[in-house]
Amino acid sequence: MSDGRSVTWAKDGSAGAVAAHIARVIDLNPRARIAVPGGSTPLPIFEELVGRGIDWSGVTLMLGDDRIVEPGHAASNQAKLEGAFCATEATIVALEEGMEVPDLDLLWLGMGSDGHIASLFPEMKTEDVEGRRVIRTEPVPLSAEAPFPRLSMNMEALTQAPREIILVARGEDKKRVIEAAISGSITLPITTLIARATCPITIYWSAE
Repeated sequence: MSDGRSVTWAKDGSAGAVAAHIARVIDLNPRARIAVPGGSTPLPIFEELVGRGIDWSGVTLMLGDDRIVEPGHAASNQAKLEGAFCATEATIVALEEGMEVPDLDLLWLGMGSDGHIASLFPEMKTEDVEGRRVIRTEPVPLSAEAPFPRLSMNMEALTQAPREIILVARGEDKKRVIEAAISGSITLPITTLIARATCPITIYWSAE
């Protein structure tokens, strides 16, 4: 378990504060490799980033996980990422099952209220593999809102590939889950991430 010194709660959990953190990473390394989450929570942060006038020409973006759907499908996180950054020169890499996850300058994660991260769920169907890899997963039970199998960075990739991690969460329920995970009083994917991560973790939390 992390001793707590590597896990920091940001004072400001707003979309602007998250965007500023990511912008600093790119300013320090114009060829940064950054992994981002899917879903709706990142979209306002994407908008903030695109509006900041960042030089994206050397930056590589990829997802930490995605739904296995046809290209352009409404449930595709890849389509949302490409749409958000279509006016920039960022290189956007699509996930493929079995691909090796490269060294990441920043891993940006979200978290579900059940403690899942990327598409690693408390209960799921999956066959993990050794190394920092992208694996196929399927949550159990399968969500009615997104009834699709997933591609996800495995836990080894999430904990061993990045130089730093930011976790963005909204709502009191998620705050309680994170606090319990830090203390080690629950056993969920977020607990495993915090226990195994070899880099600093900054938590950007807000009530809404």
